[in-house]
Amino acid sequence: MDVFMPMSTTIRHNRFTSTLISSVMDLIRKNEGNAFQEECALVYWGTKKTPHGFNLVDVAKIEDRDDFIENIVSELDYVQPDFVLFKNNPFIVNKKQTKTAGQPDLIVEVWSDNNTKNEMAFLQNLYATSKITEHWYIRQDSNEVSCYYGEDKIKSQYLTDILVNRNGLKFDLRYLAI
Repeated sequence: MDVFMPMSTTIRHNRFTSTLISSVMDLIRKNEGNAFQEECALVYWGTKKTPHGFNLVDVAKIEDRDDFIENIVSELDYVQPDFVLFKNNPFIVNKKQTKTAGQPDLIVEVWSDNNTKNEMAFLQNLYATSKITEHWYIRQDSNEVSCYYGEDKIKSQYLTDILVNRNGLKFDLRYLAI
C-alpha cells in the first residue's frame, strides 16, 4: 500500500515546476516555434506603488524594438513568475539581462507561506492587465488550480485531473496531487 508523505513547500514547488517544464518541452518539440521560460524576469510598465498604474508590456505597440531592448527594458520593474509560456503571443527578450517583455499565453504561480497577501494581490492584478493572458494559481495545501483569463475568473481545475489551458495544451501533473 502506498503512503503519502506531505512534501515541504520547496519540494512540491520544485516538483511542480520541473514537471510542468518537462511537459511543455515535449509540446515544444512537437510544435516548433513555441517558447517558454521558467522563472523569467517578466517586465512591466509602472510600479508596484501605483495602484492599478501598472501593466504587462504589449509588444505589438512597441514601434522601435531595438531602442526598447537597448534602452527601455533595463529600466522597467519586473516580476519572476514560477512558470511562463509564450506559444502564440509575441515577446521580446533582452539577452544581456534576461528580461522578457510581452503578454504570455500562460503564467503559473505556486503560492507558498512566504507569499504575502499584498504580493499575491499585486501579481494577480498585474497578470489580469493582459486580456490575452491566462494565469493560474496553486496553493501548497490544495489541489485546486484557480484559473483566470485576463480579468475574468474561469473554471478552476484540479491537480487530480489533467490540466488544460485555453489553447488546448495539456499538463499531466496528477502525481503532485495531495
